[in-house]
Amino acid sequence: MARFVATPFPSAPDARENGRWFVIRGNELLVGAVEGDATMLPSLEVVLSLPVVAEPHYLGLLDGIDCFGVEVEKESDVPGGFEYAGLRDLFAVLDDGLHGMGGRAVQIVEWDRQHQFCGRCGTETFRANGERAKKCPKCGLMNFPRLSPAVITLVERDGKALLARNAAFTNGMFSILAGFVEPGEGLEEAVRREIMEEVGIEVADVRYFGSQPWPFPNSLMIGFTAKYAGGEITCDPTEIAEADWYAPDAFPMIPTRVSISRQLIDDFVARMGHPRLPD
Repeated sequence: MARFVATPFPSAPDARENGRWFVIRGNELLVGAVEGDATMLPSLEVVLSLPVVAEPHYLGLLDGIDCFGVEVEKESDVPGGFEYAGLRDLFAVLDDGLHGMGGRAVQIVEWDRQHQFCGRCGTETFRANGERAKKCPKCGLMNFPRLSPAVITLVERDGKALLARNAAFTNGMFSILAGFVEPGEGLEEAVRREIMEEVGIEVADVRYFGSQPWPFPNSLMIGFTAKYAGGEITCDPTEIAEADWYAPDAFPMIPTRVSISRQLIDDFVARMGHPRLPD
């Protein structure tokens, strides 16, 4: 398993020469194909040939190797043997460590792009020394990278799971319920509120399951399980097209294993004693 360490500075003077480079164009990552399914990141030599927009960002250590993120001009050409691809398309291509670091690079580059000027007084900002922040030289306002916490919950009732099709889904995909945490709200409160708002039922026994960074664009998905406690399913039509209780042997189309939603579904299936679902 890849080991990530979020250190603030490179570990050695020659870190850039020996480091991994995550090149971002828009919200896509530059990757190259090697020997069929294997992929590679560009070398420093390739990076130096690109129209870089700003000073690289140090991302941290991945398996002891320094990693850097850098943005290039949106209309820049693609180096030979490489291509730009979205993080969703790279889920099954890059290993978890590289994909996670790629997501970190995309989010940090986007944060830097969105905070070129102070939101309070409009002065051009600069990168603060010693911490990851953009600082205004005039009023001193500091802007740090922001995460948007979202809760995602598998609700179960009598051996069935609550699955819903989002109104924005056009491919027939069903998943479990999720939503962003509101200011001043605890995670468990957010779980109960979101489920009540979206399908009109009450839940109890809300328990933490796990979390997953979700860089689309900057979410942190926080997974929970919960038990049905009352009410009838009444979908909010602006959010949910349809929802119902499903037994593991009668599931509709569900997400792939890369998402925490599928991890929660697979955990439910295993606890119900059913065979592993097909990919």
